[in-house]
Amino acid sequence: MGFGGISIWQLVIILLIVVMLFGTKRLKGLGSDLGDAIKGFKKSMGNEEGDKPTVEEPKGQTIDAQARKVEEPTKKD
Repeated sequence: MGFGGISIWQLVIILLIVVMLFGTKRLKGLGSDLGDAIKGFKKSMGNEEGDKPTVEEPKGQTIDAQARKVEEPTKKD
């Protein structure tokens, strides 16, 4: 027995019929749209569990430096 009296073979047959009717491209689009909708719903509800944590970038230190021209030593002949 499977889910509520439906066996695994009946689920496989239903899945094959759905794929034949709609096609894999359309089902993939529906899946991504559904995922985006769920993410948007979680974000609007303020649920931070589904979101990635924000990473704070380390603040760089500045160095006060001036470019100096290095003079070559003069050769005495």
